[in-house]
Amino acid sequence: MSWPELERLVAAAEADPELRRALRQCRTRGQLILTARRLGYRISRLDLQRAQAEHLLSEQVLATSAG
Repeated sequence: MSWPELERLVAAAEADPELRRALRQCRTRGQLILTARRLGYRISRLDLQRAQAEHLLSEQVLATSAG
């Protein structure tokens, strides 16, 4: 599992507009993973799935508490 690498990638993308642009050009998870790996980040498909699941869960919690 390379969860810390995903966190490092997100932090770097938030700070670097060029990196953010490169990642936004990716159209699939596979492209995103390959781009990240070429840039030296060792992320996996599982990391992306976990991040998406956590994001969806937090949105549901926010919607439930707001409604």
